[in-house]
Amino acid sequence: MNNEYSPDLITLLDEENREHTFEILDTYEYEGSLYYALMPVYENKSDLLNDSGEYTILEVLDEDGEQQLAEVEDYELRRRLADIFEDRFNDSFYD
Repeated sequence: MNNEYSPDLITLLDEENREHTFEILDTYEYEGSLYYALMPVYENKSDLLNDSGEYTILEVLDEDGEQQLAEVEDYELRRRLADIFEDRFNDSFYD
């Protein structure tokens, strides 16, 4: 039996063109927009120890036919999405 786990990874560029790798924990469509729940991936183990352990929620935007990911700036929307993702994480963990 093969029990290997291979995470879905995505590499994003920040405003200073630095690359950051994230694991895609989940995706969810809400009110016509697609959202990603992402967890940072670290090559250096000590960076992992210093991480807060929080995931990030980003919205998929279409800019000139190209997909972009952007922070969800609306606090209430971010809170609703976090509740949805938390429920989905719990459902998949406890199934």
